[in-house]
Amino acid sequence: MGGNELPDYDFEKHWNNAYQKTPIDGLGWYEEDPIPSMELISACNLPKDAQIFNAGVGAATLIELLLNKGYTNIIVNDISSAALTELKNNLTEHKHSQVQFIADDLTNPSELLKLKNVDLWHDRAVLHFFTTEKQQKVYFDLIRQAIKPTGFVILAEFNLEGAKKCSGLDIVNYNEEMLQERLGTDFKLLKSFNYTYTQPSGGLREYVYTLFQRTV
Repeated sequence: MGGNELPDYDFEKHWNNAYQKTPIDGLGWYEEDPIPSMELISACNLPKDAQIFNAGVGAATLIELLLNKGYTNIIVNDISSAALTELKNNLTEHKHSQVQFIADDLTNPSELLKLKNVDLWHDRAVLHFFTTEKQQKVYFDLIRQAIKPTGFVILAEFNLEGAKKCSGLDIVNYNEEMLQERLGTDFKLLKSFNYTYTQPSGGLREYVYTLFQRTV
């Protein structure tokens, strides 16, 4: 599942360019109605003041939907400050005080190292871009540091039948067993399903959606 270390590549520049050059509803991962994510979040039965962390959020419509549902303690992260600016500008109906914005690299974190007592970690289409063992280890260590006992983790990545590249970048394909192995025995798989996502262009992308709960 791992690989050799990547040559130095400016991922921040890559993702800033993506959001600056293309309207968000034209991006290949744009999801107008994130039904599977909302279904899994609802299954967690979280209180409205639960701390929800969205990793690699981009300009996801999910955040406005969560605010509409009354959630008041949302933390969003992306390596791209352009994506976070776009997201903030789109949250016109809500007070920004309910959302904390963190521009940081999930595989080389600084500000994110302060994350504690997270009730729910949500990742759609982020982990699969981390192609080296080092990147993956840092990412999963961050999850284990941040998630409180009995907290939840949603990981939605390209499945084994899915695409091998996205946005011109190599990816790692996953199934539920691989995700369970990386999270470790402190997390229990509650739900898992495959999902076919239709891109704005009409292309299809195969995902695996998983919901885990920390047991200790």
